[in-house]
Amino acid sequence: MATLLVLFNLKTGVDMAAYETWAREKDLPTVRGLGSVAGFEVMRAQGMLGSDAKPPYQYAEIIEVPDMDAFGKDLGSEVVQAGAKQFQAFADNPLFIACQKL
Repeated sequence: MATLLVLFNLKTGVDMAAYETWAREKDLPTVRGLGSVAGFEVMRAQGMLGSDAKPPYQYAEIIEVPDMDAFGKDLGSEVVQAGAKQFQAFADNPLFIACQKL
């Protein structure tokens, strides 16, 4: 099983409430509905543990993917491409990090 960690900030001028509404109503149900995804969470950063420093990223996503080949096929679907286009309108240069559990 692979885990994708996505770290990002919103683009300048993007309304946080608008992004979070879209994430709850569109992104979460769409990604969770993919046959290639075992789990999907979107989280808003709250702070740095033990510090008053601002977190370097506003949001993190965790996508659990049992089969990357199947996920790659799902990514090419029309519904996922439409969601990706909307995500790109919100997110400023997101980092997609492929991870593996130890």
